[in-house]
Amino acid sequence: MTKITCLGAGSHSFGLSTLITLLQSEVLRGAEIALVDTNQESLDLISALANWLNFEWGSGKQISSHSSHQNALNDSDFVISAIEVQPRERLWQQDFMLGSQYGLRQPYAENGGPGGFAHAARNVNTILDIAHDMEKMCPSAWYLNFSNPLHRICYLINEYTSIKSIGLCHQLAIGYAMVAKALAVDYAIEGAETLLSTHADPKNADAQQRLALAGMQHFKITAVGLNHFTWMVELRDRATGEDLYPLFRQRWQTLPAEFEPLTQKIFAFFGLFPIPGDEHLCEYLPWMTCSRTKPWQKYDLSLYDWQFYEANRADLWRQVAKDIRQKQNINRYSHAHSEGAIEIIEAMLTDSDYLWEAVNLPNQGTIVGLPENAVVEFPAKIRQTGFTPINQFELPKGILALLQREISTAQLSIDAVVRGDRQLALQSLLLDPVIDDLDLAEKVLEEILVANKMHLPQFF
Repeated sequence: MTKITCLGAGSHSFGLSTLITLLQSEVLRGAEIALVDTNQESLDLISALANWLNFEWGSGKQISSHSSHQNALNDSDFVISAIEVQPRERLWQQDFMLGSQYGLRQPYAENGGPGGFAHAARNVNTILDIAHDMEKMCPSAWYLNFSNPLHRICYLINEYTSIKSIGLCHQLAIGYAMVAKALAVDYAIEGAETLLSTHADPKNADAQQRLALAGMQHFKITAVGLNHFTWMVELRDRATGEDLYPLFRQRWQTLPAEFEPLTQKIFAFFGLFPIPGDEHLCEYLPWMTCSRTKPWQKYDLSLYDWQFYEANRADLWRQVAKDIRQKQNINRYSHAHSEGAIEIIEAMLTDSDYLWEAVNLPNQGTIVGLPENAVVEFPAKIRQTGFTPINQFELPKGILALLQREISTAQLSIDAVVRGDRQLALQSLLLDPVIDDLDLAEKVLEEILVANKMHLPQFF
């Protein structure tokens, strides 16, 4: 019997959709799904939902609930993790504000910059504890990671434990949405004019999803790089195999100048199309924090709406609780968007040689010129034994240099936190494109460590 342990099961971003797709899987009929969340209220709610749906749908799964991962890991075959130190939005806002008193303006503060350092650092000790417990309780299990900053967290597990891990992210969908917008006339795709931005704004969500689905239907993107920092190396018609990159270049140049202006500029200067959209792309570029030019205004780099998303998640969970209590609206849970976990698990269990277009794994020569142990994103075939890249990729020198800088920054940050080494932490911030002053790096590091002291005792 297959056993799947879901850590951070009460995560609305990944936990809900992942649970639903696991329940709907016929391949997993008879499997145990162990739900884990340290927030008892969230655990009770997601467990009630799982048991309700499992019964109503006749899914044939065994559901168990655990407030500690140690009670759930034993004999697990797969461990799906979407854990975050809470409260997520308030800590994210704190990360953004850390350097503001010194005049530092981060572009987004989630996965890159000092905010990315702090975000990753808070999760290191918890994730290491889980991985070390897995070494004892389920040493052969795969760790499927959704936690950000994704390539930093995956590097942590791969470098400092013996556990097999893979990182999964849905950001490639944004690339598909932008390609669909550019080629809408050629492929008679309706509603392309409604996609005005890829920014994390609720008013963009419907258009993003609609165009992404249309893009996946018509096109096949091959993208490689780092998570949230990938580059389209090939674009083909999914049915005919025709090379569409030349046509896409032409059509992209006719889009309005205000649509993803940073992506437009980087595409023109570096020659390959950046997949993530402006708000993620901006975190890894060294030209996005200048107080003189104010690039956040020039490129309309809006911040994450922390208050809205915190309140929105609470509203959504209240609706879930009401549906369970009144046994109503079950159809709203029938069409969850897959985050990739179910495809990976089913492909490994059936040894199907299935292609997944964005896996995050150690490089091992997949992208020429990047470190072997760098966690990079690429398309791969899935078998019971693991993952095989579809190709070896060579990127232009300029793009390679940007990726190399981020890899060094990210690896130093994780090495520093694992060892409690302030010197390495300082080097990580000094390499980060957001930091432009030696003294500022020291001040910001101290702010990060003090603000997160309870999560980083190794530095004190």
